[in-house]
Amino acid sequence: MRSLHPGNGFFASAHVAALALIVALFALTASPAPGFAREEAKAEVFDEAARLVRWKFYDPKLHGKDWDAVVARHRPDYLAADGKQGRAAAINAMLAELNASHMIYATDDDPAYYQLVDIFKFGLRDDIKKHFPNGVSYPGIGIFTREIEGKTFVSGVLAGGAAAKGGLKTGDEILTVDGAPFQPVQSFRDKVGSEVTLSIRRERGGPVSVIALTPERMEPGAAFRTAMKESARIIEANGRRIGYIHVWSYAGQDYQDLLEEALSSGLLKDVDALVWDLRDGWGGASPDYLDLFNARGPDMTFTERSGETDYASFKWKKPVAMLINGGTRSGKEVLAHAFKTYGYGEVIGTRTAGALLAGRGFLLSDGSFLMVAVNDVAVDGVRIEGKGVAPTIEVPLDIPYAAGADPQLDKAVEVLSEGTRG
Repeated sequence: MRSLHPGNGFFASAHVAALALIVALFALTASPAPGFAREEAKAEVFDEAARLVRWKFYDPKLHGKDWDAVVARHRPDYLAADGKQGRAAAINAMLAELNASHMIYATDDDPAYYQLVDIFKFGLRDDIKKHFPNGVSYPGIGIFTREIEGKTFVSGVLAGGAAAKGGLKTGDEILTVDGAPFQPVQSFRDKVGSEVTLSIRRERGGPVSVIALTPERMEPGAAFRTAMKESARIIEANGRRIGYIHVWSYAGQDYQDLLEEALSSGLLKDVDALVWDLRDGWGGASPDYLDLFNARGPDMTFTERSGETDYASFKWKKPVAMLINGGTRSGKEVLAHAFKTYGYGEVIGTRTAGALLAGRGFLLSDGSFLMVAVNDVAVDGVRIEGKGVAPTIEVPLDIPYAAGADPQLDKAVEVLSEGTRG
């Protein structure tokens, strides 16, 4: 809309009264109706997300999509949505039309929102100060969940977290929290440090059980590091000691440092073989993390006067097997591809997500989060996006009512303890 100020032509020859009439008529004919103005304001975040996709998506042709048409198709759903979940669904449906990974919209009702903001914290540090004055954290119990046939199942439990302490297991169907429908964040708001009761079903068609848990204030990076350290354990099989560790997130060198510490001087230093679990969680891994398992490289240690030894370069020279599944994504898929291609050991589980683009995170004006794929990625000239990495030994894991059973881990232990496969 043109502003009315001297020099723009409106004052050149008009009488003051005539100008007033012109302004009045212009306001009647050109100003948006009140309802339209409200809709435009409501759509601000939707339009902001659409613009960022247009400007930042790695393919300037947007995979051949008429982006204006895509936006126009999903905008009414966003405007008609009731609540944050409905609006998020509309934006994610728009993003899904590009058929690309690393296209995610999330609000503060979703644990992924906090986890992704923390992963992208360096690029978002100024916005984080605005939207998270006390740091990035959320109320939770330390689980991943998956919707299957309209039901909510636990798909992963973070070792050392409230859910693990309370006995929740992978495969449990969550029915209610304190008698209300389960919501991954909302169910625990204002309940940190106070006991809640979860109604669950562990067997298909079985009885409902009640588990008491105490939600915690979770800082994503700290929670993943704790879960990684707490996951480390030794499994005895056929006279061999098999080490196990689960890397839930690889978004930072600190996770690799924890792995090297566990293997060089920690709990797993004297085991006979290792299960390296990269299932679920988040990627971010660097290809050079595989150097740890290059047995042809040198070890280098420093020994202090006190006798304390520290590794400057540590190499794991014993057998190792990798666990993968459909939740193994992004940088973890780079590791899976190379681990398999260069013969480091068996890769056990199911095909990875096929989600290997490079993403960038944005905090929108209302504080919600948008990730946009900003680079295409190839590994050794191979494009993994949309294809994934197949295991060398296929072992499915049916989540619903698994009661904590883990046939993929069982197979890895079998392979490492007996040298069998297939």
